[in-house]
Parts: sequence; structure tokens; C-alpha cells
Amino acid sequence: MRYLVTILLTAAAFAAVSEPARADACGLPDTKPLWIDYGAPQLLQVFGRAGVVVAGSGAEYPTAARAAGAKTVYWDMYLSTRVGTPSAPADRDVLPARAARVFDFAVLSAACPTPVIAMNELFGAATPTPWTPTTARYRANVLEWARLLAARGGRPVLLVSSEPYTSGEAAQWWRDLASVAEIALEKYFNAPAVHKAGPVLGSRRMRTSMRRSAAKLFAIGVPPSKVGVVLAFQTRRGSGGREGLRPAGAWFEVAKLQALAAEQVARELGLAHVWSWGWGFFNEQAADPDKPGAACTWLWARDPSLCDARALEEPFDRDLRAGQIDLPPGVRCALGSEPITTNAIGELTRVTGDAEAALTALYERLVERRSATVSMSETLVRERELVRRRFGGSRQAYLRALSRARATLAVARGVIADELRREAIQERLPAPAPSSAAIAEFYRTYAWMPLGAIAGAGAVPGVGPATLLGAVPPEL
Repeated sequence: MRYLVTILLTAAAFAAVSEPARADACGLPDTKPLWIDYGAPQLLQVFGRAGVVVAGSGAEYPTAARAAGAKTVYWDMYLSTRVGTPSAPADRDVLPARAARVFDFAVLSAACPTPVIAMNELFGAATPTPWTPTTARYRANVLEWARLLAARGGRPVLLVSSEPYTSGEAAQWWRDLASVAEIALEKYFNAPAVHKAGPVLGSRRMRTSMRRSAAKLFAIGVPPSKVGVVLAFQTRRGSGGREGLRPAGAWFEVAKLQALAAEQVARELGLAHVWSWGWGFFNEQAADPDKPGAACTWLWARDPSLCDARALEEPFDRDLRAGQIDLPPGVRCALGSEPITTNAIGELTRVTGDAEAALTALYERLVERRSATVSMSETLVRERELVRRRFGGSRQAYLRALSRARATLAVARGVIADELRREAIQERLPAPAPSSAAIAEFYRTYAWMPLGAIAGAGAVPGVGPATLLGAVPPEL
């Protein structure tokens, strides 16, 4: 009951806002997501082609990539040398001159007056507040660094290597960052684990992980248009990526699944970009002869015109539908044979203001239907009770409230049935009888709450629903 009243009388606190696609001054594609691959000279023949965006740090390789048809962005490998670390933040006064030098070189490297600049990477993203004085200065430096680059016309993107802590004062820091920069969440999946799980479960786990990380930022007001993900293909063990997976075809299979998972999540959530990292040949461990094949498969999985992975000698499953979400048109997801349609999500989204919240509520409904059955007659009885208690018996007032909340009568009755199911499930859950002290504490805590707003309170003879709990006579 309380949930329905909330839906009828309040608006959602946050609705994800997506920016329209824009033409890029540097010739980058204006489609979402923007796919960006960390470049390596050894893979020029794979990534150096039209339709690919390469991230590079110097001048020679990006120039060669552009000559081969690719577009380029700038990758600043060592953010820590610019802003310091959480234990040793740089002096804030040195940041403007450093930012000017980095920006000027980024313009040269990317051959663009307003370059995308990948900032690699934020240290201690998971650090909870309150921060130590040095951590606070470090975070202030990172924010100021992004502001300085943006002020010059850059498009800074901060890479984040761990799950972001977004509670407390940290939430405002992330919002401030999103006002001047974009955020790329590093999702470095273990290839052997994905391969062992198989295409269905492995893909699902990757999608779920990406959604969960992005949702933390969405929940505090960072829009999807400011968020991306980074996937890993490094071969040095212990940091995600290939992790020794053999044969090569097994790794190519995982590369395919990673591309498809990222594409699915980016499309669902409206993410800004998808990055790939780990292609560099920095040392003996990184000089993996199978990287060209994995890179080709990665490109092919998202766009078969970019590379012909079918021509690779190594055997792997080349079916682009294997392990992917396969639902009829108009269906977002299903639990067994019970679907959740895009129309149902749309109807509820008009009330919640958030499509993901609507999807969650509808999925909960399917789960709870397996444990409790509610008839239409029971729903109508509860609806009449609601009209009597909350709207003075006026059905017209009730319908006007639904209209203001942009809820149809069917949506409202669906929510009422949800509440009845939850009550039925709760009644079957074992719970000890509350002690006198617990009852007294409840009355003290909720003395300010109207009786009609307390779930399960029921009607009290002679007491109106607007009466505060603290004003109800003790004997009742």
C-alpha cells in the first residue's frame, strides 16, 4: 500500500538523460557507443583501417594509423605523474602548466584541436569517505586536471580500475567529475573463467558485472552519456585478460563474447564508449603472437566488415548468436515462459521515471507470482479500501491522482496486486513475536507517521487514516 501511494504522489528522483549524438570536430563517429582500441605498432595491420578508432600515446604510431584509415584519440598513460597519488598528491600550483603541455601534445598526437584524452588511471576509486587529507588533495587534483583539459577544449575520459565508491561525500565528487569529463569503468574479465562458464553463463556474468558497475554511477546522477567500459586483452598473468587460456581459439571465442556483451550492455544503457586495452607489446609476456587473431575477432564480433575472423586458422565458435539474449520482438526479458514486454516497461517508466527501476519492479512481480497468487477480486477490494482511506471515498480523486502520476488504472492495479502478494509472502515467513521493548521502540520511531501510511496497519475503529501513530490511544 505504501509503495502504491509513493508512486501515485511522488516523482522519481533521477531519470537517466542521454545526450543526442553530435558531429565530432576530429572526425570521430557520432554513433553510440564509440568503440576505441588501444593501439600498438605490432597490430597496425589489424587496427589501422577505416571504421576503427585507435588510442595512442606518441606521434609516429597515431600518424601511421590515420594514414591507414583509422581515427585517433590520445592516451595519457601516466596520470600519476601529472596529479600525484593518494599518498603523495602533486602541488596544485603545478597543474596548469603540466595540463597545458599535455593538452598541446594530445592535439599533436591525435591531429585534432579538441582531442579525446584518456587519463590512465584513477587510483583508489573504491576508497570510502571520509578521505585522508592526502587522498582528498589527490581527488581534488584529478578533478582540477580534468577541468583544465576540458577548458582547453579537450574531452577527458578518466579510466577507473576498481569499483567506484559512490556513497556519502564521494557521490558529489563523481558528479563534479562527470560535469567536466567522462568515466570509463575497467572491467577486466578472466578469460579462463569466462571460457569455463560457457557462452551463456559467461556472457551473462560479464553483462551483469558491467551493468552493476554502471548502475552505481547512474544511481547518484551520472548520466549514461558520461559513462563507458574498458575490456582487457593483456597477456601478463594476474591482471585479467588472457590469463594463459589455451588454445588460441578459446581466447578468440572469449574475445568474441566480450565484444557482444559490451555491445549489448552499451545498447541497453546508452553508454558513451567501449574501450579495449592490453594489445601492447611492452615486454616478453605481452609479446603474444595470438594477439592479432584476438584483435581481429574482437573487431569482427562487433562489425564483420572490420576484419575477417572467419578466415583465421584457429578453430572457435563463429556463431555470433551463441550465448546471446534471444527474445521475441517486443520482449525485454523473461522468467521461464513469462515475458516482460517493452510496452509494460514503458507504461511503468512513465510513473517511475527510470526504465531500469520499472524493469526491476516487473521482474520482482514475476518472481513473487511463483510464491503467491492474488485474484482480481482481491485486488479490487484493496483498491476500494485505498480509495476510502486515502481519497475520502472519492473515486474521481483517485483517478485524478493516477493521472497526475501518469499511471493507468491497469498499472495501479498491478502495483496493488504486488503489495498483496508481498503481504501474503511475509505472512508465511517465520518471525518471533516482538517484545514489549520492540513495540515501544516502534511507536517512538514512527510516532510522526500517519496510520494510513503504515503497511499492514489496517483500519482502526474510530481513528482516521490521517491520524499520527503517536496520537492513537494506547489501548487501541
